[in-house]
Amino acid sequence: MQRLLEKLAPGDADYELARAIDPARLPAHIAIIMDGNGRWAKRRYLPRVSGHRAGVQAVRTTVETCAQLGLRALTLYAFSMENWKRPRAEVETLWRLLRIYLGSELPLMMRHDIRFGAIGRLDALPAFVRAELDEVIRRTENNRGLLLNLAINYGGRAEIVDAVRTLIKDALVEDARAGRTEIDEAAISARLYTAGMPDPDLLIRTSGEMRISNFLLWQIAYAELYVTNTLWPDFTRAELLEAILDYQRRDRRFGGLGEPTLSEETATDPETVDPAIEPAGIPAR
Repeated sequence: MQRLLEKLAPGDADYELARAIDPARLPAHIAIIMDGNGRWAKRRYLPRVSGHRAGVQAVRTTVETCAQLGLRALTLYAFSMENWKRPRAEVETLWRLLRIYLGSELPLMMRHDIRFGAIGRLDALPAFVRAELDEVIRRTENNRGLLLNLAINYGGRAEIVDAVRTLIKDALVEDARAGRTEIDEAAISARLYTAGMPDPDLLIRTSGEMRISNFLLWQIAYAELYVTNTLWPDFTRAELLEAILDYQRRDRRFGGLGEPTLSEETATDPETVDPAIEPAGIPAR
């Protein structure tokens, strides 16, 4: 957190937003559905690939800010399994942009102690893409700062299917050894692509679409959702800080009860209830 404040100038709007954030209540893991590149380009009468190129700056700003805030993990939805349905030229451009991004951003990752990872069905990626990913993963594996996950050829349902398949294989091996494999939430979580990471506390989606698009279906069970109408190429540091402030204003109950307000405590305390006042809908006797 201090690293971000040191970079910003006092009096700057981003500086004031950063100062308003409670460093003790930062989300451990933020996940982002980066949506709106195509619409950004269309509004400017540009080809769709121009939107993807413009979105790289938003990625850079978001990654650097999360590292400076001291977050544990950031997961970016870069390419879904459904995205193969797009025109071949667009898909090939995305791979070229990914190679450029990985090459140009490696110095930033090293400077900020960022560890890079990729999740999804990576074996189905073109060989040159997989090789680039593996190289950056190897180069950053000893870094201990922010874990940056790129979700590539990713689908939430496919991830759960893969986890269950692995669990079944492990169970068969254990049975052969006269052992026993517990099948519970922990067993499935341990076999997801994100095993060992904290679940996302905050899921951000740009472009105003009110859906989660098959992203981290298991992991976002209790994530706070934040949707902005801003298209991804226009997503700034200020937008990210606003999302975090909104997250910190929420009462996260995880299915339980939050801290009771004074009025709620008074209403349930029998010593403070006026016996002449009957609850609504119940006739006095």
